Amino acid sequence: MADARIFRDLKADHDRHRSMLEKLGETSGDSEERRTQFDALRTELQAHAAAEEESLYATMLAEPDLRDEARHSVSEHKEIDDYLGELVDIDMSSSAWLTKFKEMRHRYLHHIDEEEEEMFPSAARNLSAEAEKRIAKVFEQRKPAELEAAAEQTPGDDRE
Repeated sequence: MADARIFRDLKADHDRHRSMLEKLGETSGDSEERRTQFDALRTELQAHAAAEEESLYATMLAEPDLRDEARHSVSEHKEIDDYLGELVDIDMSSSAWLTKFKEMRHRYLHHIDEEEEEMFPSAARNLSAEAEKRIAKVFEQRKPAELEAAAEQTPGDDRE
């Protein structure tokens, strides 16, 4: 069912991300507030993506009817990570930073809306209650470890 714990966990993260994006969008210049909020958002998005890929997406990739949706979402995670990497490299006080942030925010909001409106219901229809329970457990165990790992890395570290 779409109200399974894994989907509630992911939606709670998405709601937190929406709030973080809004607050970051209200900052200006190369301020301590902008740096702190951006770093918190970057860490959260990277940890969320990694834990989601290791739990939900890994399971979806094994299901032929869900594989394409999972692949699409993995590619969108890569795109968001690339945006975060670009933002790290741009002077926060420049208009280029704000422009790139707005692009990233738009793409991320599109991604999570698509997940919530299309992918989660599709996964809920195709996955057993047992699978959903297992996925939730994996996500809830991985997320704290991924937060720790994300805090220590720069987005796009694997960019070429």
